Amino acid sequence: MFDCSKQGSVFVLSGNDPLSRDHTVELAGHCEKCFGHGQPKIVFDLRNIPLLDSAGLEFLLDLRDRCLQHGGAIHLAAPNPLCIEILQATELDRDFSISDDVVSAVGSFSR
Repeated sequence: MFDCSKQGSVFVLSGNDPLSRDHTVELAGHCEKCFGHGQPKIVFDLRNIPLLDSAGLEFLLDLRDRCLQHGGAIHLAAPNPLCIEILQATELDRDFSISDDVVSAVGSFSR
């Protein structure tokens, strides 16, 4: 299950299901809330996401590209050790700003 909340002008996506093909449709619905309000600022809280598969990684890249097209950005927060390994193995850790926690990730938009 995924959720979208707001901290100031930053949307925070979170969930506790794997970021996989089975869940990207649900997540895409939540992401729509982030667009249409100027430059999208999104933090994806990975703290409770147990796994990222190839469809989940592609989803993150597509979301990043869409944010960039609208003049915004996406930051990842609090990935667990397995998600960090997956991001590093695929070298996607170079494509995203990754913070240790949601507060730091949200705060990074004010710099």
